[in-house]
Amino acid sequence: MEKKFQVISPIDNHQYLELSYSSQNNIQQALSLSSQISAQWKFSSLSQRKQICLQAVENILAQKSMIAEEICWQMGRPIRYCEGEVLGFAERARYMIDIAEHKLANIQIPKKNNIERFIQRNPCGNVFVIAPWNYPYLTAVNAIIPAIMAGNSVILKPSSQTPLTARRIAAALHAAGLPNGVFQSLYLDHESTEKLVKNSNIDFVSFTGSVAGGRHIQAAAATRFIGMGLELGGKDAAYVRPDANLEKSVESLVDGAYFNSGQSCCGIERIYVHEHIYESFLAQFVEKVKLYQLGNPLNPETELGPMVSIRAANHVRKQINTAIADGATACIPSQLFTEYNKDSPYLAPQVLTEVDHSMSIMKVESFGPVVGIMQVTSDEAAMNLINDSEFGLTASVWTTDEKIALKLGQQAQVGTWFMNRCDYLDPALAWTGLKNSGRGCSLSEIGYEQLTQTKSFHLKLDL
Repeated sequence: MEKKFQVISPIDNHQYLELSYSSQNNIQQALSLSSQISAQWKFSSLSQRKQICLQAVENILAQKSMIAEEICWQMGRPIRYCEGEVLGFAERARYMIDIAEHKLANIQIPKKNNIERFIQRNPCGNVFVIAPWNYPYLTAVNAIIPAIMAGNSVILKPSSQTPLTARRIAAALHAAGLPNGVFQSLYLDHESTEKLVKNSNIDFVSFTGSVAGGRHIQAAAATRFIGMGLELGGKDAAYVRPDANLEKSVESLVDGAYFNSGQSCCGIERIYVHEHIYESFLAQFVEKVKLYQLGNPLNPETELGPMVSIRAANHVRKQINTAIADGATACIPSQLFTEYNKDSPYLAPQVLTEVDHSMSIMKVESFGPVVGIMQVTSDEAAMNLINDSEFGLTASVWTTDEKIALKLGQQAQVGTWFMNRCDYLDPALAWTGLKNSGRGCSLSEIGYEQLTQTKSFHLKLDL
């Protein structure tokens, strides 16, 4: 009997889709085909791969309106922002395509005693990409396009909340001329996913998701010597110094905290503000949050849509209520969003003050539209609090002093340090995390190193 799953749209809690999980026979056929084609695809020319991938990007862009509506229905992001994900997909893909020739070229070593020496980069083989629901295209592209450009075959497991991602990417690649089997997708439950990680035909795993999910994936691969990239949780912080441009800092940090209903890997979840500007910053921040239009994400005027599910929203509600019970102050009056203060995926934005690091709201990932704001007395105090976390994905400083920003950045225990910016991935920079935010790297030139294996050639030209 087929095992099915449903996509429940957070917009109105109706069943948007019902699909069947891939059967064991489907999975075995996909693995067999992937192994067969990868042995051929690795000898394809880089120019052929580039032509196909660039055309696939154009194919995705040609469907951006349809894709945007599907994203909205599947996970609830306001429609006004959904095409931005498609444009981000194109930006990252094009960058990784453009640098492939340089990054995948042989590394030539000067001759020594009539010996020709070089290092070659070869594909890993079969790359298994496990993508999340919150940015289903932006996260998937980080691995899919560079993996194909490097000569690997790819199997994508989309989130069961956003399964149409796999269909659109597959159609775009196949229409661009990608040989059958180089890219495939499977709908998998947790058990089948872990079994696939253990399968000897899988050579690399790229996973984006929770810390708990990452531990399961790592445990599944524990007996195998394969590469792995894990992008996990975060509790990303910002520090606003007394010399910051207050208006611009407020505007950017409000967006960084509440965009996508706070469901962003590198979204701002905690803010530390110097005491000299704390009151002014807080007043401006709260007033800006109060202006949000929360409602049906299909309405072009809506700025804040539902969270992905009632369960996710209730997790954040519980965090907020616990913090208030422990002494925190809620700055956003509940009567501003009365119709959304109930058991539903729609959650009003909240700002909490009088918080500290004994509270889960400042330590445990929220992944929702809430931020805690603390007053600090110095750079040292702010950095101690930023580093007082099990996570280390990104953090930011808001200042006009570049030297101070660089100095503090050296102290920050994170994979990406921003000055006057947050919640953004530059494809030219390595995307990586420290501590429980994961391991490995995607994007940038370094991202290709994970998706290839090095092979050294030592050619003595005479006997």
